[in-house]
Amino acid sequence: MNPAVAEAALRRDLARGDAVLESVGPVLRHLLGNDGHSIFSDEIIASMRGMLADLAQQLVSAVNRTSSPGGNPGQATDRESDLLDRLVSQPELLAHVHALALEAQLAARLEARLGLDPVLSPLLQALIGSNAPEVSSIAMGLLAAQARFVQHGRRMQLPLGEMPGDLLHLALLALRDASAQWNIDSAKVAAAESEIRAAFDESRSRLGLISRLVTGLGGGVMAALSVSHAGAAIFLSALSVACGQDRDAVVLATHDTQATRLGLALRAAGLKSAAIAEQLEALHPDLSLSALYEQLGPEQAAALLAGTGS
Repeated sequence: MNPAVAEAALRRDLARGDAVLESVGPVLRHLLGNDGHSIFSDEIIASMRGMLADLAQQLVSAVNRTSSPGGNPGQATDRESDLLDRLVSQPELLAHVHALALEAQLAARLEARLGLDPVLSPLLQALIGSNAPEVSSIAMGLLAAQARFVQHGRRMQLPLGEMPGDLLHLALLALRDASAQWNIDSAKVAAAESEIRAAFDESRSRLGLISRLVTGLGGGVMAALSVSHAGAAIFLSALSVACGQDRDAVVLATHDTQATRLGLALRAAGLKSAAIAEQLEALHPDLSLSALYEQLGPEQAAALLAGTGS
């Protein structure tokens, strides 16, 4: 097929995918902000609401520790509810918890279908046994962090220390704004915020450890672009780095409505046709997938993803 024709067809597929993505934020805000959301009973929505509620609880508890030990439980619940509403209104935070819920679901699906351990993938096992002490140490840290991620996912929790730094900052700003309505000394809120920031070390978070591990692979990063070898967590981070897309966007691209986007991301990462087909088959065995991306070079695929293709 003529590359120009293939590119035009891919643009149409991406436009349809974009229409789906554009609806995600407003729909999620509506569902998460609706106390009667149970009529939309869905694993992803429940997980997201649980994680955001857990964030609100942690933040309110931090403030309570500095302001009114043993305070009114009902007052704490009201504050958590108020803060939850504010967190739900943050698009970037909403997108992140959505990606985490989707990642957990993907890992569970791969475990059920391929027998892929969501904690210890073949690649991580190999890195733990590396002769390089630093690599082995990071891999061991990731093993523990990934185990916690699976447990937190089941409990619908998101520890403050596992958040990206910019999103923790947004959550703290939301706390600051909300607490202005709670009749609390601003100095005590500031003390709670300082305590949280002082304890935060993004490099030791699960995503921070994966990033360090993927970066350390250097030219061996292609081994991490096999989901059945690397596991969902490392695969998603490696693909994010290799194709130049935000990790949360890459997670969303694994949804079955975004198969074209995923194929382009894999092509932009430098994978050949056979390797791309292998990953798409592993992730979407029930879909009949187009191979139009094969007509494009990595640079063209990257440009299409970035919305700058000519």
